[in-house]
Amino acid sequence: MERAQGWQRQALTGFRHAYKRHGTTTLFAALDVATGLVKAGHYRRRRRAEFLDFMNCLVADYPERELHVILDNLNTHKPKHDRWRTRRKNVHFHFTPTHVSWLNQVEVWFSILSSNALAGASFTSPRQVRDQIDAFIAAYNRDTHPFEWTKQLVFSQHPRPSYANLGN
Repeated sequence: MERAQGWQRQALTGFRHAYKRHGTTTLFAALDVATGLVKAGHYRRRRRAEFLDFMNCLVADYPERELHVILDNLNTHKPKHDRWRTRRKNVHFHFTPTHVSWLNQVEVWFSILSSNALAGASFTSPRQVRDQIDAFIAAYNRDTHPFEWTKQLVFSQHPRPSYANLGN
C-alpha cells in the first residue's frame, strides 16, 4: 500500500490512514527453530495450491528428515482429505489452538518483520513489498540464532499461604 501522506498524526482523530492499494501479495514463511533461519515464499494468491508449493520447497530442502510443522488454523492448512500428507510420511503437521498464535515461533518472527521492515513504509507495487521482505530475510539470516524463550516472574513475592494472611 502506498500512503498518501506518509504517517500523519492528527490531534483529535488519531492517525490518518489514507492510502492507495496497488495489489496484494501472500507470504508463507518457515522458521527453523534449531537455527533461527527463515525460509519464505511469495505468492500472488493464498490457496491450498500455493501452500503446498511452499511445503514442497521445504520438503525438498530437507529430503531425508522428519519435519514437524506448526500451523495456525487457516483453511488452506486443513483440507478434508489430505492426499499430500498421506504421501509424505516424514511431514507432521501440528496445529495451534485458536487465538494462541503466540505459541508458534514463526508468528514472533512475523512481528519482527512487520516492525523492522514494513511498519510505516510506503510501497507502490507488490514487487516492492516482496523485495523489502527478501532484503530483510537475507539480513536476518546472516546473523540469526534460535529464539530464547524466557518466563517472566509472575509473583514479585511469594504467594501467601492462605487468604487469612491478606491483611498482613
